[in-house]
Amino acid sequence: MSRYRFAARRSRAGCSVPRIGLSLGICIAALAAAGPAAAQMAPERIQYPATHRDSVVDDYFGTKVAAPYRWMEADNSPDVAKWVEEENAVTAAYMDKVPLRDAFKARLTELWNYEKVGVPRREADHLFYSKNSGLQNQSPLYEQDTPASAPRLVLDPNTLSPDGSTALAGSAVSPTGEYIAYGLSQGGSDFEELHVRSLQDGHELPDTVHWVKFSGIEWTKDGKGFFYSRFPAPTAGQALTTAAINQAVYYHAVGTPDSQDKVIYRRPDLPDWYIMSSVTEDGRFVFINLVHGTDTRNQLLYMDLKDGSHPDLAAPVVPIVSGGDAEYAALGNVGDTVFLQTTNDAPNRRIIAIVAPDTARAHWRTVVPEQKSVLEGARLAGGHIVAQYLEDVKSVLEIYGTNGTREGTVPLPGIGTVGGLSGRMDTPELFYGFASFLYPATVFRYDFATKRSEPFQPPHVAFDPNAYETKQVFYRSKDGTRVPMFITAKKGIALDGSHPTVLYAYGGFDISSTASFSPVTAVWLEHGGIYAVANLRGGGEYGEAWHHAGMLDKKQNVFDDFIAAAEYLIKERYTSSAHLAIHGYSNGGLLVGAVEDQRPDLFAAAYPGAGVMDMLRYHKFSAGIGWVPEYGSSDNEAQFRTLLKYSPVQNVKKGTCYPATIVTTADHDDRVVPSHSYKFMAALQADQSCNRPVLIRVETKTSHGYMPTDKRIAQLADVWAFTAWNTGMK
Repeated sequence: MSRYRFAARRSRAGCSVPRIGLSLGICIAALAAAGPAAAQMAPERIQYPATHRDSVVDDYFGTKVAAPYRWMEADNSPDVAKWVEEENAVTAAYMDKVPLRDAFKARLTELWNYEKVGVPRREADHLFYSKNSGLQNQSPLYEQDTPASAPRLVLDPNTLSPDGSTALAGSAVSPTGEYIAYGLSQGGSDFEELHVRSLQDGHELPDTVHWVKFSGIEWTKDGKGFFYSRFPAPTAGQALTTAAINQAVYYHAVGTPDSQDKVIYRRPDLPDWYIMSSVTEDGRFVFINLVHGTDTRNQLLYMDLKDGSHPDLAAPVVPIVSGGDAEYAALGNVGDTVFLQTTNDAPNRRIIAIVAPDTARAHWRTVVPEQKSVLEGARLAGGHIVAQYLEDVKSVLEIYGTNGTREGTVPLPGIGTVGGLSGRMDTPELFYGFASFLYPATVFRYDFATKRSEPFQPPHVAFDPNAYETKQVFYRSKDGTRVPMFITAKKGIALDGSHPTVLYAYGGFDISSTASFSPVTAVWLEHGGIYAVANLRGGGEYGEAWHHAGMLDKKQNVFDDFIAAAEYLIKERYTSSAHLAIHGYSNGGLLVGAVEDQRPDLFAAAYPGAGVMDMLRYHKFSAGIGWVPEYGSSDNEAQFRTLLKYSPVQNVKKGTCYPATIVTTADHDDRVVPSHSYKFMAALQADQSCNRPVLIRVETKTSHGYMPTDKRIAQLADVWAFTAWNTGMK
């Protein structure tokens, strides 16, 4: 749920450090004086708010399932608001007693305060990119003529609302360089309003496009308008929970009301399919993707606009593939030749070419054949094809000619992750981002002529990575499957089982958990912690087969892989159950919730953030209907029985001592609606048999993927300090 493959992509968490302040020194001194037993808060029975249980019982194919917290689904209910307020008060009171919280927040703020630059996009012979000075709530947009010239501010979203509640959701510059279209969302909602601003003088046009969701902004080459996707307007007051169905592609002409927007393509016979568009660099082709929710297989159609500078908006929509047998992603074109990335006859993906208008499969030509490693993505740039591979969860960039000839490799700074490939066929350069667990995200510009990469406005972080190292290990899951895992820790750490450790994973939706830098993990490492990331089945680390091995009726494999990762860390003496925490968010929150249900004995602490916790009802709200291809649905008897076995809400058992648990959500998260977290927390608090705390932290004016920087730092400090305190960190 953290990204949609065909939406406008991607984006879906020591001794040499500077002084942190007196509070940390007092905290460490007090703990040292008190001895190891003081490293964890003395367990006290917390008085949780009284939570109403009703008598709702659902009948699924003859199986009766109690649903005592159904009332929590009413997101605008005063009763729910009162419960949230009382729960937040309990959590705040607990966190006020955690001495590490202030120290974590202070150091996290210090580490967060560095310039963060997004990968530039070239349009109208200018570079456009985002840049955050350090602690700004949102990243302003800038433009500059060359990589060395002075930047100019284009749009500062921090001026839109004093509390950062109005979020900049995306933007696109017209090919003529005359306009920028951009999306705004309230509290980071998936719903956006699109607006248009003149780049010549900065004035706002009257254009407002409503109810846009899971959409890019795709300009026609003449700069007179753009394609986008939107949903029907929801019933008043129900925007949070209304099912995301009946999306359609529209064309908006600049200077006109959205009521006059032209419907380009809709499929009322496929209401729960997403329909999205993209336009080629030369403006000739519009590609339309139809995908059933988060299924990776799709249908692909196109419009031939002929002359991009005078587009034929009445051109017919013609199918390239309509069977939905595999994944097909359009990369671009060279004249009549269209390049596609596909899993057709290639589970690890290959690149093929077709010559429009001949789309017959018999005439498809393989340009870059399938490799042993997974092809994560590709970009047409500088007259070449740049292919991004994942080799044992480590990025590699290969260069090919448009005829398929291998021309070399883009050298990378080290072992890590590439993100955000950007380039044009008419410009001899490639921009890309690179990061690792110890290397902050840095943008590079690769010159095809010199075959050299140079950093573009590199970051400077007040963190010394030289004392730490990342190792990749492989372990065996329950059924013998070999699973990779990254472990980052201080060099030379003693394997004595004493180290507070966070184990993170995601395990779903074909999303790979690759190396990335985060200031909060740096703080964790500086305090002596270990950070591990397991690459579970369900992700995309080893292609289509790896994904399919962790979805639908095979979802238990994901949980088994995560449990086996924890057991490996304990067996190899990195940590012990008393010092081990598990973290996950969204689908990863589901993972953590299910695993702490199944193996509560294995962990000291757990953080299931904004998780999909009620697997019997998730598809009834907002974007949830799109996840049925991944999870299955309780409307299907066989799938219901699978879901019931692991659904976190329904598998909390009275009399169990669960790990210390902190849950986070946003009260108006319109992707994974907050009632998931509410119900899970209510069940945990009712059934927890020991004094370990189980708490929920509910944020306001934020969403599933967006949070202003100040609120994000505060929430991360709480979550990681809670984790530290309950895993014995000193």
